[in-house]
Amino acid sequence: MIAAALCKHCAMDNEPLKPNVGEWYANTQGVTFEVVAVDDEDGSIGVQYFDGTLEELDTDAWQELRARPVDPPEDWSGSLDMEREDYGVDLDEERHEMWANPLDQLDR
Repeated sequence: MIAAALCKHCAMDNEPLKPNVGEWYANTQGVTFEVVAVDDEDGSIGVQYFDGTLEELDTDAWQELRARPVDPPEDWSGSLDMEREDYGVDLDEERHEMWANPLDQLDR
């Protein structure tokens, strides 16, 4: 009970966890997703999984997920359809020889 009181996302007395837009959650299988929309009028919740897949859930499906809050992933590229080569930089190679020192131009 003390842990539930400390957690801002946790529900008291087994009330369903309320989804918050921008927060990350994981289901019972450990699949992570972000809540991207909540429509209180029709009771729908939009989620986006790490791989970019979008899904719309109703409140019953949300409760069946038994989602728990988690930290956002550190790797920002999950939902982007990019390969390592597409990042636009060579992440494995440092190219110090191409760096120019702007102070070298002052004496000229």
